[in-house]
Amino acid sequence: MRINRMNRTRRSVLLAGAVAAAVALSGCAAGGGSGGRKAAPSLAAGSNADIKGDVTVWSWDVAATALKRLAPEFEKQHPGTKINVVDIGYDNAYDKITVGLKSGKGLPDITTVEGPRFQSFLGSFPSGFYDLTSLASKYKDQYNQASWKTATDEKGRTLALPWDAGPCGVFYRRDLFQKAGVDPNSITTWDDYVKAGEQVKAKTGTKFITLDPAEDNTFLMMLQQQGQGYFKDGKVAVSTPQAVKAMTVLKQLSDKGLVDWARGWDATVTSSKTGKSATTPQAAWWGGTLTGEMKEMSGKWGVFPLPAFEQGGARTSNNGGSLLTVTSQTKNPRTAWAFTEFMLANSANQVSMLKNEGLFPAFLPALKDPLVQQADPYFGGQAVNKVFADLLPTVPPIEYTKDGAKATQLVWSANAGVMLRGKDPKATLDSTAKQIASATGRQTAG
Repeated sequence: MRINRMNRTRRSVLLAGAVAAAVALSGCAAGGGSGGRKAAPSLAAGSNADIKGDVTVWSWDVAATALKRLAPEFEKQHPGTKINVVDIGYDNAYDKITVGLKSGKGLPDITTVEGPRFQSFLGSFPSGFYDLTSLASKYKDQYNQASWKTATDEKGRTLALPWDAGPCGVFYRRDLFQKAGVDPNSITTWDDYVKAGEQVKAKTGTKFITLDPAEDNTFLMMLQQQGQGYFKDGKVAVSTPQAVKAMTVLKQLSDKGLVDWARGWDATVTSSKTGKSATTPQAAWWGGTLTGEMKEMSGKWGVFPLPAFEQGGARTSNNGGSLLTVTSQTKNPRTAWAFTEFMLANSANQVSMLKNEGLFPAFLPALKDPLVQQADPYFGGQAVNKVFADLLPTVPPIEYTKDGAKATQLVWSANAGVMLRGKDPKATLDSTAKQIASATGRQTAG
């Protein structure tokens, strides 16, 4: 498994709240242009004769690399077209997209957007992107449904196509598990995980998991594993029984001294690289960080599915993933859609991007390719891509809303209160739910 995504792209997962909050605040003040409350323009089927002219695409890092690499083949198939890929860099991406949406000008024909972030854009700029429902609906069953959910609005309309997905498992240190006498196959529930952590620490002196004390998304990963996000049926759901279960597990890990606290992306990577913790529950893309930055640890890592909360429960979740969108500012929507379809609803291209750029496909037919079955020497000969491919169809879809950024900031504060200051999980989450409800005007779920 060769995922070569740059650190900046991966850091984007940890910084979700900050940029998304800016998007939400900017959108609230929007009036004309794409930021008004008009409905999104719709795009219906056309003929191949309509596929012509220039199209500009905004993206960043290895995603931009993939677009540039495959664009010439599209141009070959459609003479008279020209695809211009602009790597806008991750650091400035969301500022640029937000400015373009708010002003109603300056956006490209197509832009990359991370899945959960897209919901903030849809809530603040509902007419900013083309409604692709009539063209994309035929592909719905061919995509991982959790990723598909990020491409739709609250009315069920499809305004993007999913690109890569972030199915989750547990990356673990084979050598430390062997030294501690822990069989990874014996870890089927989170209770098992906590017990294994105690055993590994007792036998090796190594902590079991690395968490960010300020901005950690493990709680949300655990929520999605149980079939919900921060919201459910439009209501704030951070104090449901499922949420309390997740926070209780995190508190147990902290109380038992099994957490290595690492502030920020670089510290998180260093924690794994220097052996401060034995496991990393994370998405498939974490493998790219290991193979890219810890080559000297080849053979020491393996992967197993996430522990379930109950026997027979879901053993995966999602973290990360992105979309391609056709902006409403395009002068060439049919060619923009055709290129989006060419890139993302095409098994050969998706497999090519998995092999060359490490983008794990949300397009399920691509996961039948023999490449997915190949053993990876870095992971001790384990076919890691197959582990995640088998898990991907079972990722529970969850509800996203435009208020995700506000919820994220308050949940991060709750995480710190429970794990660092010993607060009670249920009482803290009850209080957090009330704060989110007050900030968003929503009710709390029962």
